[in-house]
Amino acid sequence: MRAKRSRPLFDARASSTAKACTSYVGHAGPSFAVGFLRGVAASALMLPDTLHKLPQEERFAYAKVLAFMTRVDDELTVDEMAMFEQRLGTALLSPNQRKSIRSALKVPPPLEECLQELGPEAGRLALRDSVLMAAADGNVDEDELEALRDIADYLGLNEDAVDRLLKWTEEGYAWMNEGYALLNDLA
Repeated sequence: MRAKRSRPLFDARASSTAKACTSYVGHAGPSFAVGFLRGVAASALMLPDTLHKLPQEERFAYAKVLAFMTRVDDELTVDEMAMFEQRLGTALLSPNQRKSIRSALKVPPPLEECLQELGPEAGRLALRDSVLMAAADGNVDEDELEALRDIADYLGLNEDAVDRLLKWTEEGYAWMNEGYALLNDLA
């Protein structure tokens, strides 16, 4: 098995929870604590969305992209599954589509097939949430980063789209961690 390079995204030193589950995401950038993200916070993440307003076939394609992303690194962690389920709920798919997507978790279709039914808005939402999926387990490895860049390229987005979304993710997790620190300081 080849060693995968990854980028430090989370600084586990600042959080006792993170100290217990130290992991890093692969790419240069700011560091901060995200131990709070593991488990509960991943499923409680609230995002401004228009996903539910998109046509059902685009929401289904969006969900296929996320299913693909869960398997890029050949493992499905609890954190990725929590993020996946939370985002799948937002997609408001039919029961048959949900069943099909759960099957895709075991054997996802090729990325190109997943992307074919995405419109521009659904594509941008899929890329954003793919970044969150890649970061959910605390590791964005080279394979995940390559898949994210492939999605951005397919959608014709700016060359720095993935880097900007990773930075946004880092800042969002830092903001959430500040909220947990504030709550602890109130006690």
